[in-house]
Amino acid sequence: MLDTPTTTAILKLAGLTRAFKQGERKITVLNGASAEIFPGEAVALVGPSGAGKSTLLHIAGLLESPDSGSVVIGGQDCAKLDDDARTRIRRSEVGFIYQFHQLLPEFSALENVVLPQMILGMSRKKAAERATELLSALGLQNRLDHRPAQLSGGEQQRTAICRALANRPKLILADEPTGNLDPKTSELVFHELIGLFKREGVAALIATHNLELASRMDRVLRMEGGHLIEVAPGAVR
Repeated sequence: MLDTPTTTAILKLAGLTRAFKQGERKITVLNGASAEIFPGEAVALVGPSGAGKSTLLHIAGLLESPDSGSVVIGGQDCAKLDDDARTRIRRSEVGFIYQFHQLLPEFSALENVVLPQMILGMSRKKAAERATELLSALGLQNRLDHRPAQLSGGEQQRTAICRALANRPKLILADEPTGNLDPKTSELVFHELIGLFKREGVAALIATHNLELASRMDRVLRMEGGHLIEVAPGAVR
């Protein structure tokens, strides 16, 4: 467990509300959700299916707008930004990891990690150096030229993790990043994931149904009634 952070939060969510219409019914998913995520910490986001975890991640990652409330990333209030500026923030400040790797099948592991860097203007040489460094850190130095179909599930997800970190984001948002893996591989990838986050110094918000893994993160936030409630990692049920 981390001591109380004294640094500035990378992600600050304040008073988020979000509701959807289903026919004549109004379904409230977020009802004043607030949280802060700090550099170097991994925070678990838990709660039952349908509680709003994915909606919260989409709003935090600027993929969706809340009905009200604010999203501050790296000190910048993103609610005041236009669509182009939000896209730039997503590309440079936020990394996404999904349950399914979503790698580009026609490209190698190395190329999948190089491409997002080149989109932001990095030279191919520098991008390849960064990609090789990240992939090697997760034991994939001998798999750089392999396409996703030639990689195991764990190797695919490691590559997706490296892609998310390629542009040195301040914030990582992960939605069930080990949910598609067998228990042994899930444990290994989780251990590597957290270690790499710590080394990179990013703030990470990780939605998971795996309460055992959640209990080993720095903090745990539970989605409950549209709110975010902090619970002690050892008390996660």
